Amino acid sequence: MIPHAPHSSNPLHRTSLAGIMTRFIAAMALLVMGAPLSKAANAEEGLKGWWLNKRFLPLPEAASPQLQESIRTGKKPDVRALLLITPQDARGWKVLQTINDAPIAKRVPERAASSNVTIEEAKIAGVRVFRVTPHKIAPQHKNHLFLHVHGGAFVFNGGLAATPEAILIAARARIPVISVDYRMLPDHPFPAALEDVTAVYQALIRTHAPEKIAMGGTSAGAGLTLAAMLHFKKLGLPLPAALFLGTPWADLSKTGDSFHLNAEADRTLVAYEGVLAAAARLYANGRSLKDPEISPLYGDFSGLPPALVASGTRDLFLSLAVRVHRRLRDAGIPAELHVFEGLSHGEYIPLRDIPESKALFAELSAFLSRHLK
Repeated sequence: MIPHAPHSSNPLHRTSLAGIMTRFIAAMALLVMGAPLSKAANAEEGLKGWWLNKRFLPLPEAASPQLQESIRTGKKPDVRALLLITPQDARGWKVLQTINDAPIAKRVPERAASSNVTIEEAKIAGVRVFRVTPHKIAPQHKNHLFLHVHGGAFVFNGGLAATPEAILIAARARIPVISVDYRMLPDHPFPAALEDVTAVYQALIRTHAPEKIAMGGTSAGAGLTLAAMLHFKKLGLPLPAALFLGTPWADLSKTGDSFHLNAEADRTLVAYEGVLAAAARLYANGRSLKDPEISPLYGDFSGLPPALVASGTRDLFLSLAVRVHRRLRDAGIPAELHVFEGLSHGEYIPLRDIPESKALFAELSAFLSRHLK
């Protein structure tokens, strides 16, 4: 369990704002600039790919030119940065939340306007939500609803920062979306998020037929969606008609080949060590990381709705997507798996204009049209 009490007597666990900012600036320098390289290595990396320890990772030639360009012009991240910015107490997590979430939230109004959607803050069952509504709803989705569960390792992307993916879903599938701004770390570990998602869903099915509701999100949002399915079954609730499971964090332990093969190749998550591992332990709140309501890959998938699962070949969570898809198929659930060449974890959200992102949301739109009645 990560110490997160601000009054801890251990000086290593007392986080000053200056200390957090110093570590964050140093970490961001590593994340943005990468580790120091020789001039020859810099030239080779800029044109052809990255050196990862002793192996060379070339640009993904089969990926779109736009994704290749994004990788080529970016700098490889460094796992040391994750260790530098990993908070040691509640104050540290909250500072990191603000640093992460504020720039995302600031861009939301422009993204909503350019995507022809409106965003309205509301409360359902006492939980804050954001209603994201396309200006023109598709005829087949006139009475449908997508319940969105945002990602962010159960600690990031709160408030308006929860909505960029909801905007993409609403705009590209032309379906009304409700995004749940569930309670998060460090103040609210398990089961707070699950309780909030459940409360919103229970309220919605009083006014919407479950067969007209789809549900899902990316990363922790996808994992939480799966955990909610197991919880809904336990409560005897009718399940929604379809699930979107984008690169699901469905196992909070470090289990799967891609945690090792894609470490440092993934530009988004970089590695399990550091922030991810710390958030997993903090969220579990002393329970086993393999508890099915925390890591739903260890639960019973029978009777779940049809699902669309997405990932990328450089995604740290690729193994989790593969395992979720296989568990669904083994349980007899109709499930699709879409893996995009060269894509890191969840990049279809920030890189919304690349062909890979457009293709994924086109697949999701068609999937929803097939499964929502």
